[in-house]
Amino acid sequence: MQHILEKARKIRLVIFDVDGVLTDGSLYLTDGGEEIKAFNSHDGHGIKMLRASGVKVAIITGRESRCVDLKAKDLGITLVYQGAKIKLPVFETLLKKLELDASACAYVGDDLIDLPVMLRCGLAICVPAAPALVKKHAHYVTQLEGGRGAAREVCEILMRAQDTLDDLLAAYLK
Repeated sequence: MQHILEKARKIRLVIFDVDGVLTDGSLYLTDGGEEIKAFNSHDGHGIKMLRASGVKVAIITGRESRCVDLKAKDLGITLVYQGAKIKLPVFETLLKKLELDASACAYVGDDLIDLPVMLRCGLAICVPAAPALVKKHAHYVTQLEGGRGAAREVCEILMRAQDTLDDLLAAYLK
């Protein structure tokens, strides 16, 4: 775990996939064809705390859904890229936009589509349900499942590594 914390100290941007990471990967469709996703409130609060600590947060997802825009707005995430079937060009554009090196980025994914970015970022993370090839190339596999606390786990690891977690938590003990 020490090598993960060392990598996490350098992270200035965390990029989350949505389906299977911020959700459990289930896709609910209404009779009208509208897609519905379930997000975990603990994950959301972790993301808000991470943003408050000074780490930027982005979303890159292969699917397109209005509820992702709504959730991102609720969490204060303005760097949202949907419909990215090939994620690497979006990642490179994001690096240029924010003037960051890939080593200062963490990526949290769950499937093969995420591998090109995971192979280039400074801290590659996946959830336990990821295929073996994805796990093989991840620096860290979360203990918690996607949509069930994995994002919160990642946020807390980063904040712990950057010595911001205790101060953020102290505010709740007043």
